[in-house]
Amino acid sequence: MANRLSVIATRTGDDGTTGLGDGSRIAKDHARVVALGDVDEFNSALGLLLCEPDLPDAVRSDLLTMQHDLFDMGAEICIPGHTAVADAQVAFLDARLAHYNAALPPLREFILPGGSRAAALAHLARTSARRAERAVVALARDEAVNAPLRQYLNRASDLMFVLARYLNQSLGQPDVYWTSRNSRIQS
Repeated sequence: MANRLSVIATRTGDDGTTGLGDGSRIAKDHARVVALGDVDEFNSALGLLLCEPDLPDAVRSDLLTMQHDLFDMGAEICIPGHTAVADAQVAFLDARLAHYNAALPPLREFILPGGSRAAALAHLARTSARRAERAVVALARDEAVNAPLRQYLNRASDLMFVLARYLNQSLGQPDVYWTSRNSRIQS
């Protein structure tokens, strides 16, 4: 691997194309490249959230697991026909969703991103996950996409929402509840 990435600026993409893992080249605005970039952005958002000093150890561990899963996902998207994301990875997210959600009171109102910085970053990661999901759905219109890929991104965005609430709770911050415009005007 050391020699594989020894040259970062290859200039091969100056013509508006990029290389895939199978050696083929496609346009940088191809749906596959958009999906790959959006998954990478979601992974970066998780990395930013991981920089928060007061994350509970279980959350930190789960986010790191997700980062590795997203790297697997990038490999799957980068190599047409390759499968790297499995049902077990989706099941992991389902289990973590159940775990964190069980610690939270029922949600009776819509919430806004915020409360603690960590929760706001989790919401930012949630929106990145949704964008990545939309990009993978768009890719699936024209090319075969492994079902666990879409399912993983869908569960990941749900988990980021639940983690935002969980992080607010663990940091002693209330969630920020949305109020309708009419309610705000009457106040």
